[in-house]
Amino acid sequence: MKLRCAVLDDYQGVALTSADWSPLADRVDVRVLREHLTDRAALVAAVEDCEVLVVMRERTPVDAELLARLPRLRLLITSGMRNASIDLAACAARGVTVCGTASSSEPPTELTWALLLGLARHVPAEARAVREGGPWQSTVGSDLAGRTLGLVGLGKIGAKVARIGLAFGMDVAAWSPNLTEQRAAEHGARLAKDRLDLFSTSDFVSLHLVLSDRTRGLVGEPELRAMRPSSYLLNTSRAGLVDSDALLRALREGWIAGAGLDVYETEPLPADDPLRTLPNVLALPHLGYVTEANYGRYFGEAVENIEAFLAGSPVRELD
Repeated sequence: MKLRCAVLDDYQGVALTSADWSPLADRVDVRVLREHLTDRAALVAAVEDCEVLVVMRERTPVDAELLARLPRLRLLITSGMRNASIDLAACAARGVTVCGTASSSEPPTELTWALLLGLARHVPAEARAVREGGPWQSTVGSDLAGRTLGLVGLGKIGAKVARIGLAFGMDVAAWSPNLTEQRAAEHGARLAKDRLDLFSTSDFVSLHLVLSDRTRGLVGEPELRAMRPSSYLLNTSRAGLVDSDALLRALREGWIAGAGLDVYETEPLPADDPLRTLPNVLALPHLGYVTEANYGRYFGEAVENIEAFLAGSPVRELD
């Protein structure tokens, strides 16, 4: 009898075309759920017969309560090698194997610059005016050369963002809780004196930290008030790094010029969320990792993970 596998939250409907699933055809029935199911009962009804689940990033949390309602589940695969929304201890307790996949740092790096350039040159407003017959040139763009790019976090993604900033002729500053002057210099950045110094002296501040108890809410009212009225905040990392109430006040009251956002506390972003309509926000629907090559890695290695599990030798296990 074939195992049953469900791929969750395949928004674009590309899971089955991003990789070759044929090696599983005689052993696994694979189905795809394109709609995000926020109702827990509906989710359980859709996948309770499955032995294998493939989840995309942190779109659907897998906690102890959900696991208890999925007694047939044996293998859980997540895209990427880190997923804070999976209760690994609960999975282990129930004998559910959890495996990950490779994930490239280039796509979120590139999207960070798409947001930054879009804000700096007012691309959405000017493109809309051209399309809708509005005014011909209504804004004055911000220069990048000679301006300061402040990076909160200088890991794999932050370091790549830094290199691009240097190519634009920007002064690159960086700060994180454990960042050293030597480490910053290795990536062409200078170490800011402290967090508030970074926020107060940067024209663009971009966040690139892992969310943890230590970093949650790290960007709050003091940091946002320290920024210049002409400066921009970018977050392609995790929404929880920023105090959402303070950010809304900053945007509404003009503490900062605007924000480029790709991550939110609730996803999909509720239809009535003010971030959808604020004129100084460039908001994208969490596209940081959504590229052809990255999806090829995710789903290609998901197939490999299932094959390895069926062979009795799981690979890329998370613990």
